[in-house]
Amino acid sequence: QVRLVESGGGLVQAGESLRLSCAASGRTISTTVIAWFRQAPGKGHEFVAAISRTDRTYYADSVKGRFTISRDNAKNTAFLQMDSLKPEDTAIYYCALSLSYRLNFPWSSADYRGQGTQVTVSS
Repeated sequence: QVRLVESGGGLVQAGESLRLSCAASGRTISTTVIAWFRQAPGKGHEFVAAISRTDRTYYADSVKGRFTISRDNAKNTAFLQMDSLKPEDTAIYYCALSLSYRLNFPWSSADYRGQGTQVTVSS
């Protein structure tokens, strides 16, 4: 059984940083695409960033230059470094895993999804 567990969320002020982790078990992430999504109150799941099995990355325009996605295959864990956080980044952040080659896959197409971690940015 594949399980994704996010951690690292919290309450920060605008301009500060957070680093989210996504620990996987039940399957190696080295041969998959890993992505981060977020869901703000009353909204759908928004794509944030993804990393391919060859470490090619793709970002939403809203986070480009501020967020960095990475992976540590030895630890079977993916990360999302979030810098210069803004109040509009407030959301529940989820990691998701896709067995396809597509980087910007939609939330509905993910093969596995985590339960999420809350990020709140105050102004």
